[in-house]
Amino acid sequence: METTDYSGGGGLFAALGIFAVIYLLILILMIVSMWKIFEKAGKPGWAAIVPIYNIIVLLEVVNKPIWWIILLLIPIVNFIIVIILIHRLSLSFGQGVGFTVLLIILGIIGFPMLAFGDYKYVGPLKD
Repeated sequence: METTDYSGGGGLFAALGIFAVIYLLILILMIVSMWKIFEKAGKPGWAAIVPIYNIIVLLEVVNKPIWWIILLLIPIVNFIIVIILIHRLSLSFGQGVGFTVLLIILGIIGFPMLAFGDYKYVGPLKD
């Protein structure tokens, strides 16, 4: 009678558990960061946790019309629109292109900096 050894799978589950915890911590950090960014902009912070409404609030913060949600549903176009929104968010807090690049490439660092740093909301760009 042949027996199968399944004792090596424990490490895989431990690694998956560690990755799940790290993922949840990053998710919580980003939600709390958006909450604080919305509050700095004079919007309700809780909007950060409500799907679709958080996009509407972000569009208000950066002074773009609500119909831009439709543009976010179009493949490839949505990447361009997200970059525009992030750049306008950066400008709304008095920052430039360098900070926009930080938010795009290392958002896990940039968004908490924007939320918990000394950055002040200077208002949306006027179109």
